[in-house]
Amino acid sequence: MSASDGWRGQGPLAVALTLGMGIVVGTALLFQHVGGYMPCALCLEQRTAYYIGLAVGLGAIAAVALRLPPALVRVLLGVIGVLMLWTLAIGVYHAGVEWSFWPGPADCAVSTNLAPSTDLLGSLDAVRPPSCSEAALRILGLSMAGWNVIAAGLIAFAAFRGALRPVR
Repeated sequence: MSASDGWRGQGPLAVALTLGMGIVVGTALLFQHVGGYMPCALCLEQRTAYYIGLAVGLGAIAAVALRLPPALVRVLLGVIGVLMLWTLAIGVYHAGVEWSFWPGPADCAVSTNLAPSTDLLGSLDAVRPPSCSEAALRILGLSMAGWNVIAAGLIAFAAFRGALRPVR
């Protein structure tokens, strides 16, 4: 494999997957910190695969840049695919909970509205995340969990396709 072969094959895919994962989790963080949408426990759990995936994606980019064996890059792309299937599954479960297809986990109880308090430390203990069964926002009829399913599915498909594509 010549020095530029990795950047014609696996390199652009590794960059695209890493950027895609960064955009998805970055968008979720923007909705949280700029839009004021507090995530529930399942929302936070869905992000874990993206955080790990970003590190794996950077590793794949580095492996291409350092001209490490293409098989290593393919394994890293496969790991990204598995991570995206993990978050996709959680997203399907979460969307099902939001649509009342099945019950959510016990730790996703309904949130409570808190009155302003002068006891800051006491109020921190009283803060509860929102319920997993209520979508905070729907865009084009899909909740954030639903959009995660679509994004994770696309990223997983691309990652597995790159991992299984023969190296030229």
